[in-house]
Amino acid sequence: MTLMNDLLAKHKLIPVIAINSTDDAVPLARVLIDNGMPSAEVTFRTECAADAIKAMRKAFPFMFIGAGTILTPEQADQAIEAGVDFIVSPGFNPRVVKHCLDKGMPIVPGVNNPSLVEQAMEMGLRTLKFFPAEPSGGVNMLKALTAVYPVKFMPTGGVNLANIDSYLDIPAVLACGGTWMVPTQLIDAGQWDEIGRLVQIAVAHINKSK
Repeated sequence: MTLMNDLLAKHKLIPVIAINSTDDAVPLARVLIDNGMPSAEVTFRTECAADAIKAMRKAFPFMFIGAGTILTPEQADQAIEAGVDFIVSPGFNPRVVKHCLDKGMPIVPGVNNPSLVEQAMEMGLRTLKFFPAEPSGGVNMLKALTAVYPVKFMPTGGVNLANIDSYLDIPAVLACGGTWMVPTQLIDAGQWDEIGRLVQIAVAHINKSK
């Protein structure tokens, strides 16, 4: 978990990706890397997620890659076999968490209230996803949680250029997840230049805020 936390803190912003074609995986990864964002959370909301991760890992072994929207132990196994560095789930499922921990795979489960934070802590977790961030009370709710619990967070869900600084200013926030620089419609259309432009803007904003 320490290495994962260090890498999350280093990157500050993790692009959350829904990819519909394995053929788009390597071009997308190249655009991210070339524009200063060598990381990705590839969500298992599409059928080709595992194959996309495999393609990214083979082409760019150094890339920091997570699997998102992991709902079952079986999906976790697919992600692990594909070569991910960490796993992210939208909610707190003790069965999935235990499975990942037993496999030695870092997992960042989603929580949005005190009871879920305590359940996660009971299983030894100290890095959690605050999701869905904005609908769950945003910065104010997160500040309330961090005032009580000694855990780190990765807010995701409604995070964008207009509010990301408010999240990153919270000491317990390691990084944020975001989708705005990698819209699925642009990936499907192969508009790599436009994605690159959005990534550049995001990276410049994060670097300016450091």
